[in-house]
Amino acid sequence: MAAKAQRGRNAADERSGPGERLAKRPYEQELLRLQHELVKLQEWVRAEGARLVVVFEGRDAAGKGGAIKRVTEYLNPRIARVAALPAPTERQRTQWYFQRYVEHLPAAGEIVLFDRSWYNRAGVEKVMGFCTEEEYWQFLQQCPTFERMLIESGTLLRKYWFSVSDTEQQRRFQDRLEDPMKRWKLSPMDVESITRWEDYSRAKDKMFLHTDTPESPWNVVESDDKRRARINMIAHLLSTVPYHEVKPPTIELPERPASRGYQRPPRDLQRYVPDHAAGLGS
Repeated sequence: MAAKAQRGRNAADERSGPGERLAKRPYEQELLRLQHELVKLQEWVRAEGARLVVVFEGRDAAGKGGAIKRVTEYLNPRIARVAALPAPTERQRTQWYFQRYVEHLPAAGEIVLFDRSWYNRAGVEKVMGFCTEEEYWQFLQQCPTFERMLIESGTLLRKYWFSVSDTEQQRRFQDRLEDPMKRWKLSPMDVESITRWEDYSRAKDKMFLHTDTPESPWNVVESDDKRRARINMIAHLLSTVPYHEVKPPTIELPERPASRGYQRPPRDLQRYVPDHAAGLGS
């Protein structure tokens, strides 16, 4: 009991602030407005040849994936893409640590959203012992320089940490366990993170100490309320990029030409999918 209370005190920085959960209707209205602005941002990135990188980090079940989904919902996947890298291969483990992330960085006119990023080394790799102490400290020393190089080359870099409380994380894990549609989201690594809560807290604090720099600051998103977190994160992102509306080119649909005698082949010569919807009723 005492250990649980202590964990709660140590997790105080991970708890959301006071306030009721955002109601569905105002959430949906504001989300749609912000998504409209994201489309404007996308067109500005394309027209200006800008390069935008958005890093999403946080504990398991903190709401990163849901936020990314809302950001990209109406964006062109040829311009805005998500980079969610799997575990490194044996060959990649022998490379310079940042190397496999570099190849996913955007070219001119592109947006890349990292669903977890190079910060894996300062979090899960450190806590789970997947890297050596030398590799860990080398990362903390090199990361600010790496990000400074990106920024000095003209890349717009934004970093978001989704902060969830231990009680809310536990609730979300339980929801995943009981919902067959979400069961795949619950990994052995997620389960392990429950017993390593304080280890992850210490790793996060040390990561912030070394990588929360004036030119590349961390932006913390309180995420016990997913709706509020998504709205706050998107609004903040939009406020940090000096985009403006780009007037789209004028497009006029031509008149459909008259038929020149084309005859469609008989339907029975083609294979159609069964009309499953017909059995659903009206």
